[in-house]
This record gives sequence, C-alpha cells and structure tokens, in this order.
Amino acid sequence: MKKLFLISASLILSAVAGFGQALKPVAIDNAVTVSLPVAYQKTDTLGQQIYSSNSELGYVVVMRTPNAKATPLQHERDLDNVMKQNVQTIQSETQDASAQFVRDTTIGKLKAKTFTLQTDNGQGDIQLRNIVLLYTNAATYVFEYVYPNARSGMITGEYKSFVNSIKLAPTLDRHNQYLSNAKGFSVTWIIVIIGIMVLIVASIVWYRQRQKNLEFE
Repeated sequence: MKKLFLISASLILSAVAGFGQALKPVAIDNAVTVSLPVAYQKTDTLGQQIYSSNSELGYVVVMRTPNAKATPLQHERDLDNVMKQNVQTIQSETQDASAQFVRDTTIGKLKAKTFTLQTDNGQGDIQLRNIVLLYTNAATYVFEYVYPNARSGMITGEYKSFVNSIKLAPTLDRHNQYLSNAKGFSVTWIIVIIGIMVLIVASIVWYRQRQKNLEFE
C-alpha cells in the first residue's frame, strides 16, 4: 500500500542552512510543474513518484500518487471528504503528529488543502512540515516544506517561493476534481427537510381527524 507521506527523518534533518541552490521548474507530469533545487532526487516506486532535495533552510518533497481507477467524484462535498481523509492519513503515518492550521486554498482553478504537520520526538525536538494537498481524478499531489521549529521565523520567503512555483496546465479545471456544480444537500439540510415533511404530514393527519370529529358533532 502506497503512503501519501513517508520521508526519513534522517534525510529531513540533513538539510543544512547555507545549502543555497538555484531552482528550476520540474514537470511532475503533464498537468503539474513545480520549481525544485537543481540537485533534487527522484524515486519511483510502483508508480508513486517522489522528488526531494535539501533547500537553503529546510527540505522540500513533492509526491505524486496515482489514484485508483474508480467512479469520478460527483460533488464538491465529495472532494472535501477525500481531502479530509487524506489529511487524516498523512497525520496517522507519522507517530505523535498533529495537523494544525488546516484550511482550504486554491491552485489555479482547482481546490486544494494546506496545513502544518507538527511532530515532537518527546525530547523537545519539534519539526514542522508545511503541506499543500492537491487532488485530481488522475492523481493526488503532496507538496511539503520541512524545517525544524528553530527556523520558523526564517523560512517564510523560501516557503512562499516553493508553493507559489506550483503551476497547473491551463486545461485543468473543476471537472478534473469533481463533475457536478450542484452543492447537493448537507446532512443538516436533509434533517431539516425530513423534519418539515414530518410536520406537514402530521398537520394533514390532524386536520383530517378534526374534520371527521366535526362531522360527528
């Protein structure tokens, strides 16, 4: 079973400040491009591609995992559920991890999820992973920028350069994530509608019973 997130801590911690590298655009596939340090490494395991490299202040990772062939998602809420499950999966793959600041964002015309995964080895060594999660019908993409907590105040510029370099093919649109514009009904609205229907039926029964009672008077 492929994992959405699995990077050796020893590799991540090997990132050394001052390891400045020029960035170059790398085509992850024909749909997604991102800029990475020139000296990046690429591995391919059972179709899952992983690109990784030290940066000046941290460690960058890009993963592309093909999605199993299945019925395309129908509604935006289906996409929301899939991305929520993926966030939970990423968190569960790292011991004592906590997903923080989870929020929606957009990349091009597509909806994405961004959050920070915090890990603590119990000895005060806190590591942070800024993650952008992108789902399409064809594949799930995970973009990570990993750094020690001690550099939290230093990485903003480098991190923004990394995530802002994510480019999508102009042909990608909402239909590459889900099919219907209709929002559908949430669980809350379904409960409300059922409640209204019950009240209407009860009112009709009460009215008819009252009419019958009046006829016998």
